[in-house]
Amino acid sequence: MRLVVSISQQTLTVFNTQDEALLHFSISTAANGAGCQKNSGCTPVGKHIIRAKIGEGAPAGSVFVGRRRTGEICTPALMTEFPNRDWILTRILWLSGTEVGVNRLGNVDTMQRYIYIHGTPDGNVMGVIGSHGCVRMRNTDIMALFDMVDVGAEVDIQS
Repeated sequence: MRLVVSISQQTLTVFNTQDEALLHFSISTAANGAGCQKNSGCTPVGKHIIRAKIGEGAPAGSVFVGRRRTGEICTPALMTEFPNRDWILTRILWLSGTEVGVNRLGNVDTMQRYIYIHGTPDGNVMGVIGSHGCVRMRNTDIMALFDMVDVGAEVDIQS
């Protein structure tokens, strides 16, 4: 499996080993656009791999902080209680860049920036920019994707 994220189209496409497109998902990438610099709030571009899969078996809407389940399930009431939280829900695919100087090591390290593909509250609109750098997906979509891909799968993020 190989994943291609299109920032311009706000889509994630899953390809099989014969390079045939299997699935397309609507996503949301960074409000600040594409970029690899630390603290930029941008979605990094280039070749990546899935470094870790986090959240297997967690209920849909499970809240993660620092890659750990809080025990909470995201609800409108919880979102009102914590209005400034960057909601990371359901599953996390933690990305690591593979291109030294582009998205790996130094001031451009995707993994050190904690860039993920993850679930988001159901009310968040997909197909438009809006994240803090990560790739957001609907919870049902991230659950399906999580079950399809393995650690080490290639992820190509294109502007």
